[in-house]
Amino acid sequence: MAATIRLPKHDVLQALRSSVYPRVGGSGSTCCRCPLGAKRYLLTDNIVKLKEFQHKKVAIAYHLPGTKGALEVLIEMKSQDVKFNKDTYVLAFAICYKLNSPESLKICTTLREEALIKGEVLSRRASCFAVALALNQNQVAKAISIFSQIMKQENIVCTNLNILIHIQANMLKTLIEVLKDAAEGNLSKFVRRREFSEEVLAKAREKVKDVPALLARFDEIYGKLHINGQVTTYTLDTLLCHTPGNRKSHMMLLNRRTVSHRTFQPLNQSLWAE
Repeated sequence: MAATIRLPKHDVLQALRSSVYPRVGGSGSTCCRCPLGAKRYLLTDNIVKLKEFQHKKVAIAYHLPGTKGALEVLIEMKSQDVKFNKDTYVLAFAICYKLNSPESLKICTTLREEALIKGEVLSRRASCFAVALALNQNQVAKAISIFSQIMKQENIVCTNLNILIHIQANMLKTLIEVLKDAAEGNLSKFVRRREFSEEVLAKAREKVKDVPALLARFDEIYGKLHINGQVTTYTLDTLLCHTPGNRKSHMMLLNRRTVSHRTFQPLNQSLWAE
């Protein structure tokens, strides 16, 4: 069964190359398609250097304004049959997400299907980039399919992707129920409450604003989320691309709360005072 849907390596390389070199075909020497100074020397038999390069590339890729350089390296790795590891897939999907085009979605889908056929387990982070890209390209069904295969969906990125899926799929009543459950659910003090991006909540409000009953319920829940400290000013893009150096810095990101522009106090305190 798997053999009938296997994607030839040539097709993967062709899709990658065409996104970087749109005027170059699939034939001819690989060297001819590499820009002057391309880092071919990194792809040697020295595995230690390759792993070090991969780790550094993953760490800095999200902070670079351009992503085609990193994509060129992935093309070279693919052409030399270098095995992709979990970090490499995260990098590849992050690059496709940043490029945000129909072509990059095709590349992401091709790489993902190839990985699954090989029985490789993709990390939650890689899958989140794939879901976000599909949503950005208005491919809601694809986003839902990928999201449903994420085993643990409790983190802040998955929480916000789930809201965006409900928004774009017009599942508005369920959307309100999800937010209500997050704001009013009886949780142990040892269980972290779900957190939402202000940006994502703004999109949710825009979606329900023409339905008075839903809008009233949303505004009520929105206020409770703020009081509970479940709203962050970080955008989904920032949450996706954040690479914590250690657990402490990661917790600092998640613990950040919105601040009242009027009182400059934590918003939950400001709301109670008012």
